[in-house]
Formats: sequence, structure tokens, C-alpha cells
Amino acid sequence: MHMEQSMGVHNEHQKEKLRTMSGFLESIRCGDCECNVDWGERRNTIASIGAGVLFFTGWWIIIDAAVKYPDEATFHHAYHTCGVIATVAFLMINAVSNGQVRGDSYSEGCIGQTGGRVWLFIGFMLAFGSLIASMWILFGGFVVPKKPVVYPGIAVFFQNAFIFFGGLVFKFGRTEDLWQ
Repeated sequence: MHMEQSMGVHNEHQKEKLRTMSGFLESIRCGDCECNVDWGERRNTIASIGAGVLFFTGWWIIIDAAVKYPDEATFHHAYHTCGVIATVAFLMINAVSNGQVRGDSYSEGCIGQTGGRVWLFIGFMLAFGSLIASMWILFGGFVVPKKPVVYPGIAVFFQNAFIFFGGLVFKFGRTEDLWQ
């Protein structure tokens, strides 16, 4: 009986401690800045710049690896295929508007709503496929065989990861409300 009471007191103490810790960030002030920035009007600009920086960084990494390791034995030139496919997927994903996929804004034409959804699906499948293939290149071509130089495999993976996330930021970071 005494043990059950002490466990109850211990549990109450733990609950009180959690309540105290859960609210400790509420008292921290980040600054008394009175500048209220309306991100709504700048959302498309920020998303576009962010996506462009991610896309550029991906290609910059792979160009650096290709310049640093120009020989075929260290960095096989066929590994650039993943980045090209990721770039095509980036363009395919962002060629279809969200309204077109929902059926709000585009109902006639050569592809329509169903065609837009199929196009978007193929674009995402290419993007995921290139990302998975870049992981396979990294581990199957560089890590598992224990090659002395692993950077080209890492560069291929990061190129595809940056292009993939850049495509997601450009697709879902922008809003179409400002276009109408």
C-alpha cells in the first residue's frame, strides 16, 4: 500500500514536471520587432527563389564531382542520367497547375483533368525513381565495393535529393490564389 502511494506521488510529480517543461518555451521572447511581414504576397517569390537555389545547388555539386574526377574509372559518366531524369521530372511536376489537377481551372484541351493527373503521377514517379537510383548508385557503386573515393556517389545522391526537394518546394510552396 505504501508503495502504491509513493508511485502515485511520483507519477503526480512527473506530470507536474512535464507540464512545467512543456510551457518553458512560451516565456521566451524572440524579439520585440514590430515589423509584421505579410508573407502571403511574397510566398511565391520566396518559394521560387528557394526552389531555384536547391536546383542550382544540386547541379553545382554534380558539376564539382565531374570536374574533380574526370576519369571514367572513378566516376562513370552514365551516373549523370539520374540527374537528367530528375530535371525532366522537375519540369513535368511543375508544368501542371494544382487547379488543373483538381479540375478547377482547366477542363478542355488535349489532356484535361485526367491527363494532368497522369502527367503529374509520371513526373513524381520519375522523381522518386531517380532519387532511389541515386541511392543505389551511392551504395551499390561506391559504399559496398569499398572504393577509395566515395564523393562521386555522394554527389550523385545529393544532386538528386536537392533537385527532388527543389521540385517539391516549387510545386507546393507557391500559391495560385495570386494568379486569379
